[in-house]
Order: sequence, then structure tokens, then C-alpha cells
Amino acid sequence: NRITILVDKWSGHPKGFAYVEFAEEQSVQNSLLLDGSLFRGRQLKVVQKRTNIPGFFKGKGKGKKGKGKGKYYDPWADPWGGGGYGYMPWRPPSK
Repeated sequence: NRITILVDKWSGHPKGFAYVEFAEEQSVQNSLLLDGSLFRGRQLKVVQKRTNIPGFFKGKGKGKKGKGKGKYYDPWADPWGGGGYGYMPWRPPSK
């Protein structure tokens, strides 16, 4: 029905795995039989999607506590704090 191949955001190269959506249950069972087989010299790992249980991991982990500490990251901001004047290389004061 649908295939999603994940790629690296910066290089555009495939990450090495994909998600496949099937229209019929029998197709899923047939694909699970391919687990461990070779395809173009590489061993396939085929697993069925796990079902997430709502609230199963509730209360564990960091949650949203450590995010957003009041600082805004601007990749175009002047790292030297020039007050909007851009980067100016250091020069010895003129006499």
C-alpha cells in the first residue's frame, strides 16, 4: 500500500531501513517470512509494527521539564554580540 524510506536530513542518503504498509493481513504474514533472508548481499530484518499502549510510559522520563529555558537560538545572530552591526574583526586601536 505504501513504503516510507527514511533518509538522512543533511546528506540525503537512506538510513538503511523503511516502513512498509500493507493492505492485507496475508501480505504482512508473507513479508515476515523474509526475515533473515539475503537481498543484494544484505541480511533483511523484518518485524511487525509494535502497538503503542496509550499511557503505558506515563510518568517516566523527562517530559517537558528541560525544554525552553528562556533562550532563543538564532542561527544568524552575531556570536560576538555586536548589537546588530555584524562581525567586525579585531584591529589594534589606531594612534
